[in-house]
Amino acid sequence: MALFDQINQQIKEAMLARDHARLEALRGIKKEFLEANTAPGHKGELTDEEAIKIISKLLKQREDSAAIYRENNRPDLAEEDEAEAAIYREFLPTPLTEEEIRERVKEIVARLGVSDMKGMGQVMGVATKELAGKADGKSISTAVRSILQG
Repeated sequence: MALFDQINQQIKEAMLARDHARLEALRGIKKEFLEANTAPGHKGELTDEEAIKIISKLLKQREDSAAIYRENNRPDLAEEDEAEAAIYREFLPTPLTEEEIRERVKEIVARLGVSDMKGMGQVMGVATKELAGKADGKSISTAVRSILQG
């Protein structure tokens, strides 16, 4: 089942269960999906990879805003954003560990034949596409940098 269809099904279930917080989070995801699908230049259906990128972006926004709320002594608002973030995580693949990221990056470096820091951009481009939704850019960058330098 496509991610878009899963979200629609979960919306129906949340409506029946009268779970307002979950319903709002799921509607937010669906809104972003529909906007991406109707954006200029987008052709066809929304792929699962595109959907994962959208959900990852939403997750990062919620995590960042929750951190800001905590810094400003607003735990009530932080808890709302953290609850939404937990719902978003349900639809994302399990994140890779640091060691798994390093292994994947090593494979990419070997496949591309890059041996020094001059090829970091090339490796980052491929690694970011292949590890989308499974690892964040900072972790990938750290792994690429350490492998190419050492």
